[in-house]
Amino acid sequence: MTEGKAKDIGLNVPAPEAACTDPNCPFHGHLSVRGQLLDGVVVSARMDKTVVVQREYLKRNIKYDRYEKRRSKIHAHNPPCVNAKEGDKVMIAECRPLSKTKTFVVVEVAK
Repeated sequence: MTEGKAKDIGLNVPAPEAACTDPNCPFHGHLSVRGQLLDGVVVSARMDKTVVVQREYLKRNIKYDRYEKRRSKIHAHNPPCVNAKEGDKVMIAECRPLSKTKTFVVVEVAK
């Protein structure tokens, strides 16, 4: 783990200004990101280093040729250098499984 310098994670997101010593941080630790990139809103940040991100998407109903809104909640790792709070619009990236339900990590908090 490098203390001050953030590494390039291969995504078009800016590195956070704050440094951290979390081994599961994609910028300052050993966690690599691959797979999906999703956007959503943090609806809960009460767990330790974990946030619940709710994302809305459209699903096509073929019979009626319309779209319906759907929602899903995803648990994501929240590194101390990113530190997303409730109500923040965030981008999460897929990574290896960190626990039973966490396979995503927060990489950016939208302004």
